Amino acid sequence: MRCPFCGNADTQVKDSRPAEDNVAIRRRRFCPACGGRFTTYERVQLRDLVVVKANGKREDFDRDKMARSIRIAMQKRPVEPERIEQMISGLVRRLESTGETDIPSKTIGEIVMEALSRVDNVAYVRFASVYKNFQDADDFDKFVSELRPGAIGD
Repeated sequence: MRCPFCGNADTQVKDSRPAEDNVAIRRRRFCPACGGRFTTYERVQLRDLVVVKANGKREDFDRDKMARSIRIAMQKRPVEPERIEQMISGLVRRLESTGETDIPSKTIGEIVMEALSRVDNVAYVRFASVYKNFQDADDFDKFVSELRPGAIGD
């Protein structure tokens, strides 16, 4: 593993332990060249996924990109970081287990929205506002009114 500080290709693993509900390995590493310490995570990847955008453009699936958008939606919400990480890992496993390598971006957005709706309604509305490209307050009002009564009491 290359050192992110100095670029040295020979780093040492100092500690390994299970992480994220045993779906990843957390490794603490040390660079003998610069003395830097950093952490890496190792996960099983069942298959390489490709995201097919609405305009037909194709790009490699990026777990971190999906995780970033979920974390933004969950910002300042009363949800434990471990629960968010478990949700992200579950979503990736779900995508990998479809048997398909080409996943429409719409499918990814919908499964993320489905998962967020079960975890936190405010995060669900936040994510939906970006995913569905809300333009004004009326778009929020319409979306929220379609939710079951009392669902946005968080």
